[in-house]
Amino acid sequence: MSGAGSDIVRFTDGKDPDAMRTIGEVADALGLKTHILRYWEDQFPTLNPLKRSGGRRLYRPEDVALVARIDRLVNREGYTLKGARMALAGGGSAAAVPAPEPNAPLSEAVHDAGGEAAEILDRLRGIRNRLASALQA
Repeated sequence: MSGAGSDIVRFTDGKDPDAMRTIGEVADALGLKTHILRYWEDQFPTLNPLKRSGGRRLYRPEDVALVARIDRLVNREGYTLKGARMALAGGGSAAAVPAPEPNAPLSEAVHDAGGEAAEILDRLRGIRNRLASALQA
């Protein structure tokens, strides 16, 4: 596992490095979608940006650093969300759960991803069944 120094996010907006950032600014800097950051807030209790009126999120520098670590673990090192949580909690890479193999059953990946993924899987199964029926007709 690489050190936290590789998780430094550099913004090019001219703001002070210690300035708070909106969810859009953080998402743009890391190449992520804002809905991913909101989902990660649910999955990682330590990720807790300030919330202003209307639910507007403001990320402190330590929040941005945590998002960068989660991004590295999940999107570059192949951790599952469960494994990334364990690694962040101090379990290190030995305790991390690796991502399922590409040919592993989709239900295995859904089990690690949680309820939202289960809903998506159900919808995909419905689409598959409708396609199979249309092809048999």
